[in-house]
Parts: sequence; C-alpha cells; structure tokens
Amino acid sequence: MSEKKMTSSRRHHLKSLVLQVAANWLEKEKQETIQAKEAYMAEHCPAPDTNGDQAALMEVCKKLHAAIDKIDEERYDIEAKVQKAEKEIEDLKIKVVDLVGVKKPALKKVRMSADAMLKALLGSKHTVNMDLRANLKQVKKETKEEPTEAVGDWRKNIEDKADRKKMFESS
Repeated sequence: MSEKKMTSSRRHHLKSLVLQVAANWLEKEKQETIQAKEAYMAEHCPAPDTNGDQAALMEVCKKLHAAIDKIDEERYDIEAKVQKAEKEIEDLKIKVVDLVGVKKPALKKVRMSADAMLKALLGSKHTVNMDLRANLKQVKKETKEEPTEAVGDWRKNIEDKADRKKMFESS
C-alpha cells in the first residue's frame, strides 16, 4: 500500500514539473511574439516625421490614408480567400460523411404498450386514451323490409321491361 502512495505522489511531482516547464515555455513564446511584433512595426511602419509645415503634414496624411486603403483591400481579399477555403472544407466534410455514411446503432427491442409509447412521445402532460371506440357515434341497425309484391315471378318483370323497351325504340 505504501508503494502505491509513493508512486502517486511521484506522479504528482512529475506532473507539476511538466506543468512548470510548459508555463516557462509559454512565457518565452509570449515574449518572442511581442518582440517580433515590435520588430515588424519598426521595419514596416516607421514613425512619421511631424516636423515641418502644414503642406508636409498633409502629404504624410495622404500617404497614410493610401496605405490604409491598400491594407484594407488586402485584408478583404484575404478574408474572402479564408471564407472560400472554409466553405470548401465544410463541403469536403459533408462529402466524407456521405461517403462513409452514418452508422446507426443497433436498436434494442422494448416491450411497451401503446399508452406508454404515446405518453413517452407526447410527454407526461397529455393524458393518452387508447379506447378508440369511446368516441364513436352510436348507430342503430336498420333492416330493410322489402314489399312482398316485388318478390313475385321474375318472368313477369322481364316482360314489363320489354314493353318499355319497345316504347323507347318507337320514338
């Protein structure tokens, strides 16, 4: 038991040493980026000469405005390229998913009554009534009573209809 305790304390010690080294590296990296920014700004953006008359200052302002316009155009172009690249990446991701397909997990069979299933789908607020016959309208069965005269001899009916046929043919 004491061996486990020593190994865990040793792990914690090693972990803290690694974290200290990583923190030092991050601090050095921050300082290097600050120095790189200062060097870039000193090289590309020298301090303007503000000594002189109004015309010289106006000329400096015009140059600065031209430089700002040029930089804005470059920034816009770069942003457009980045957006295009991001869209292509998104399209490729969609194609990869389409090619690979989405794996559906195997569903487990669950025995559930219809009431419980509807309650799960609709939420516990809704009361589910599966007695579908309760809402049906009551209908009384009516029997047709045929007159006894109509049931007579079928040959007689055919002869009557033949007379009608002759009546229509003559007109």
